Amino acid sequence: MDFTDVLRLIFLALHFISVAAVLGGWFANFKRPTVTTSQWWGAIGMLVSGIALAAIVSIVGDANHMKLGIKLLVGVIVFVAALIGRRKINSGESVGTGLAHAVGGMALINILVAVFI
Repeated sequence: MDFTDVLRLIFLALHFISVAAVLGGWFANFKRPTVTTSQWWGAIGMLVSGIALAAIVSIVGDANHMKLGIKLLVGVIVFVAALIGRRKINSGESVGTGLAHAVGGMALINILVAVFI
């Protein structure tokens, strides 16, 4: 096991933990949708660790660039939706149901893309 394998596993674990934070917050607040702090930090971690994983896989040479592009696009959507939701909460506004479900739903779509493409 070389250095890139160790680095990849570390970022993969961070990616899984971040996705769990986004999905856990979504499921916990499904009936009263909102964007939680854990979802916000999970969205940041998901995007940063995903970019790091894509870089590592691209350096090693077995990258599926179409899959990585789709996952990056969906990850950015999750991040932007979480950002908008947290800004609304911080300014005292309520988060719309669609926006709150977009954060969790798009994270779920990102998992499905990872598994099936």
